Amino acid sequence: MRTLLLAGAALAALASGTAQAQMSDNVIKIGMLSDRSGIYADINGEGSAIAARMAAEEFGNAVNGTKIEIIVGDHQNKADIAANLARQWIDTEKVDVVGDVPNSAAALAVQAITRDKKRLFLMSGPGSTDLTGKECSPYGFQWTWDNHSVASATARALVEQGRKSWFFITADYAFGHSLEAEAVNTVKQLGGTIKGSVRHPLGASDFSSYLLQAQASGAEVVAFANAGGDTINAVKQAAEFGIPQGGQTLAGLLLNVNDIHALGLETAQSLMFANSFYWDMTDETRAWSKKFEERTGRKPSMNQAGVYSAVRHYLKAVKEAGTDDTDKVAAKMRSMPITDMMMKDAKIAANGRILNDMYLAQVKTPAESKYAWDYFKIVKTVPAAQAYIDPKASGCPLVK
Repeated sequence: MRTLLLAGAALAALASGTAQAQMSDNVIKIGMLSDRSGIYADINGEGSAIAARMAAEEFGNAVNGTKIEIIVGDHQNKADIAANLARQWIDTEKVDVVGDVPNSAAALAVQAITRDKKRLFLMSGPGSTDLTGKECSPYGFQWTWDNHSVASATARALVEQGRKSWFFITADYAFGHSLEAEAVNTVKQLGGTIKGSVRHPLGASDFSSYLLQAQASGAEVVAFANAGGDTINAVKQAAEFGIPQGGQTLAGLLLNVNDIHALGLETAQSLMFANSFYWDMTDETRAWSKKFEERTGRKPSMNQAGVYSAVRHYLKAVKEAGTDDTDKVAAKMRSMPITDMMMKDAKIAANGRILNDMYLAQVKTPAESKYAWDYFKIVKTVPAAQAYIDPKASGCPLVK
């Protein structure tokens, strides 16, 4: 009997050693590269790092006996800093995965690094459709949303309500240009017209000259093709200028619950937009969001929820594959449906686009809001097949 017990212990040790040996080193290292100090710090930033840690904790902070380590960095919304950090992490710190990376210019730079160095890139923040289009990568996965899904759904809803003439105030970099282009295409396809557009620098504080041009255009819709602090400042100043009171509709092409919280319902009421996540949709989302709020003091944005979903799916794939080998884990990720508190049976397309449902939402009036963070009315679900560009039409060379 003693001999059998010893043999069993030896086999168990051998199996454990094999699982360890299939890992490239003694740690699964995930680098959360975000905007931790600028206009996207509220919707990504430290909240994204916390969301990633919450995913790791569900695995006991280890997979198959290998420790999970999460490191964080600030790209300062600069593509060169993002690229340099990603390169340093991979070359010297042996990072297996780069995650988050709000700011499309930064994400495109990181995509090039991770593609070249065969490391996984889990995006929950950048919106450019080029990331799963002409600049796609076999190692790049675009979670949560993209510019087409948010801009097209919002534009369609407003044009169908009869608001057919548009003016755009746009962040002057890759993300803003792409967001505007997606909305313009939808407006024109539905018979609408474009009255004009102006572009502002990232992190602008004074939108007065842009708003005066929008007001003078007479457009039925003044659309903000920007995000985070830029959208908050622009909408606040538009209200001060009396633009909504004058009959023009304000549209935020990318809004998060944090933005509404910063604006207040009095200013943000009736804004219509698309999101892939709202904390108050189901018992599951409420339970997870409560844990997030206990750590951060606020409800999660869709970007932060997307970080959790992406990291969780990656770790599940590592566990199932029994290795952190990049190609094997990427294949396993693609083969498994994504099911968690945020998504149910979402698929990963050949171009790396996660095909999740989107939700058309409208901001509640102060009278409609019954409790803290009770901000959204979900108007309708936009199925993934309608929300995203068909992968075959994306321009991604990986799609056959």
